[in-house]
Amino acid sequence: MRHLLAAAAGLAVLAASACSAPTPPRSAVVSATPTGPATLPAPTGAHPVGSTVLYLKDTSRPDPWNLDVDARELKVTLWYPTGQRDGQRAPYMTPKESELAMRRYGIAGVPDDTLSKTRTNAIEDAEPTGRKLPLVVLSPGFTNPMSTLTSLAEDLASRGYVVAGIDHTYESYATTLSDGRVAECLACDSDTDPGFGTGLVQGRAADVSFVLDQLPSKWDGSDRIDRSKIAMAGQSIGGASAMAAMVKDSRVRAGIDMDGTTYARIPKSGFSRPFMFLGSAQHVPGGRDTSWDRDWKLLTGWKRWLVLPGAEHQSFTDGPLMAGALGITPVAGILPAARAAELTRTYVAAFLDQHLKSKRQPLLDKPSSRYPEVKLCPEACGQS
Repeated sequence: MRHLLAAAAGLAVLAASACSAPTPPRSAVVSATPTGPATLPAPTGAHPVGSTVLYLKDTSRPDPWNLDVDARELKVTLWYPTGQRDGQRAPYMTPKESELAMRRYGIAGVPDDTLSKTRTNAIEDAEPTGRKLPLVVLSPGFTNPMSTLTSLAEDLASRGYVVAGIDHTYESYATTLSDGRVAECLACDSDTDPGFGTGLVQGRAADVSFVLDQLPSKWDGSDRIDRSKIAMAGQSIGGASAMAAMVKDSRVRAGIDMDGTTYARIPKSGFSRPFMFLGSAQHVPGGRDTSWDRDWKLLTGWKRWLVLPGAEHQSFTDGPLMAGALGITPVAGILPAARAAELTRTYVAAFLDQHLKSKRQPLLDKPSSRYPEVKLCPEACGQS
């Protein structure tokens, strides 16, 4: 599998495989003085945000990557509205997770625990509030931990959503399990195998269904969720997994793929649930990745295809927000980190508000003078 992988700072290099250890791009400039720990942008919604972690074990199936275990273990991070404004901030990741990620991303010259010092906005284990809240499942890109979508998750929670972010064990550089063990990327040994992408998204779809099954009994705040209003979004292979989960599980009513090549096969009769593609220039109609062209024709319900020509693969994650903390100057011409986060948050929330809260969003119907970086395809960027 071939994709753009960021060297933890949102600066992309073209890697031969999704988990090849990247080298810093030639156009990146390493500055002499890192700025110190990153601070995620403040959520834009009306609610303070709480966060907690669940550890789930699916004993009905073996782990697809670790042949020495007979159950699939998952770490699920929840973000949700709370009335609590004070308290301990939820950790971004552990020092050990930061160390392993930094090593695999090829980042040197800053302390190994730098990413773990990232300041979040959510209050750890705060009491949830609200009722009949829509649920959004998030899935990260291959090798990326779920924490790389924290900025988006916090923003959605502040807007009145419960967010369930899944760390798909052994598919990222580091995931801490319930007993303190740190699971590394066993799947990275197989990512050039034939059919890898198809198998991976099928496994993630099974993870999603299991999490939806377990939430009512495993989280005390689950009675606040409206289980008739569930959507899924993801970046890269996580976005491809949103499509796979929707095909497999009818509980997922709407989906968003952020810059991910798709693998799940849509029925030839078509697929009518709402779906949005949100991508970088590689995903223009007729571009290097043609999977969106293929699937677009089979989406028979509400659909949108949005492209940010100035974005790169990690622009839809927290990666670019870490550049200063890692002492790296972003590549010239790439969408600035703060603007990329704003655009991602804005368009993802607009889609979810329209399809889970029944609030029509004119932003999704035509080009916006406020967000001129976003092109509506196929019309604005060539016909598919």
